[in-house]
Amino acid sequence: MGNANLYALLETGFPADRSAVAIETPQRSYTWDDVDRLSAQYANLLANLEMPAQARVAVQVEKSPEALMLYLGTLRAGLIYLPLNTAYREAEIEYFLNDAQPAVVFCTSNNHEWVQRLATEAGASYVYTLDEDGSGSAADMAAKQPDQFHTSHNQQDDLAAILYTSGTTGRSKGAMLSHGNLGSNAQVLHEYWGWQNTDVLLHMLPIFHVHGLFVAAHGALLAGARMIWLPKLDIDQALHYLPQCTVMMGVPTYYVRLLADPRFTREVCANMRLFVSGSAPLLPDTFNEFRERTGHTILERYGMSETVMLTSNPYLAEHGERIAGTVGRPLPGVGVRVVDEQDKELGVGEIGNVQVRGPNVFCGYWRMPDKTRQEFTEDGWFRTGDMGVWGAVKTESSGKASVANTVPDDYLSIVGRSKDLIITGGYNVYPKEIESVIDQMPGVAESAVIGIPHPDFGEAVVAVIVPRDGAEIHPPSVQAQLKTQVANFKVPKRVYVVDHLPRNTMGKVQKNVLRDTYKEL
Repeated sequence: MGNANLYALLETGFPADRSAVAIETPQRSYTWDDVDRLSAQYANLLANLEMPAQARVAVQVEKSPEALMLYLGTLRAGLIYLPLNTAYREAEIEYFLNDAQPAVVFCTSNNHEWVQRLATEAGASYVYTLDEDGSGSAADMAAKQPDQFHTSHNQQDDLAAILYTSGTTGRSKGAMLSHGNLGSNAQVLHEYWGWQNTDVLLHMLPIFHVHGLFVAAHGALLAGARMIWLPKLDIDQALHYLPQCTVMMGVPTYYVRLLADPRFTREVCANMRLFVSGSAPLLPDTFNEFRERTGHTILERYGMSETVMLTSNPYLAEHGERIAGTVGRPLPGVGVRVVDEQDKELGVGEIGNVQVRGPNVFCGYWRMPDKTRQEFTEDGWFRTGDMGVWGAVKTESSGKASVANTVPDDYLSIVGRSKDLIITGGYNVYPKEIESVIDQMPGVAESAVIGIPHPDFGEAVVAVIVPRDGAEIHPPSVQAQLKTQVANFKVPKRVYVVDHLPRNTMGKVQKNVLRDTYKEL
């Protein structure tokens, strides 16, 4: 039986010429031979610590090629990789370390003192440093190790990683992902998005998250494609490297900022074949302006920490068009259904709970068997917590679609999180529907619709709007226009104008922060 270790799969895509460049940074380049050797040294470092099988390796370091080698080395050693958001502070890290109980922790030199203390208290035996420039005690120790390593033999169900959910509400949960989960998704995306060894990926995403690590990096590694590796979004650097790239993945903010720069032209994108957006909804205005400016249509897809990628707008034109506001069709091998509260499947145009299944769906939540059971149906579907609809949304007033009726019936649109659903006076209000209308109004850059406690209605609908530069938004006018387009119970009782919406590191609007801000109204 073959080796299901994820690194063993990724390695099958490495080019025969190991002297070719695999990763290029503004400072230096790394060949495919470097990837193999450096990951082997980190694997040897970890293996020599003689940790038990499936021990956790917690990592909170800045993005660097060496950090990627540490991840690959963890896979090769058969251990469980635990990436932690670099924005997390001491109290948050304390929770994750106590919950996951890693055997070894990697952190930046700046944080070493307090991480060492927390790691020791949580039972970790080793703490190493790794900094953005690739230096640190981890790099020093790894450099002394042999540069060859026989990759651990793993089964499909062996854990490869634990990703903690963002924890915007309640206790953060550790999603357990196996070698089989990650490998199956990498292979599906390799085929579906047409990866080739001639591709060059512009990589500006963080690598503590599904998008940057499991979608972008896995995609390039399995294809044997070169990566331009930048620590974060930098418009000057992006414009410098884009002409030699063929693929870019980003969150909506990346595309908004590129469009804000007049140097971002069709000529800059002449060599590109694919722009992918995810992790947060892309506004239709951004989608349309990008296509007009560049001639390229951004591909939106849908995934989550527990499942990696689930659906995608088509890559090939003969399979259909990419439609703003949708996340396309289920990927090959992935099942998606939209159901009511009794898990009964709903028809086209009916909003309900999104449930999924497939080889990419995680094994459960770390040390939370009861929560895991709650999140899976009796017939094995995972409850994503997202609200979605097939095709175009039906409205109460006319029975016609409230979005473009060109949306095919087998395209999925995500209309919000179930926890964001507003129930006012017994009626359901889906924030995305109201936001879509507000976002089309003159002078509006973006909006967020939330529910806040109300003594009569249970919850009241509130809209928070960010105006475009130089524009003035008049709340009464917004309410008046909405009354002509949506049912009265959906019209916000209050409209607030703000400079910006609170977001997490992946660009998602933090509605829990907004609800907390306006809860006393």
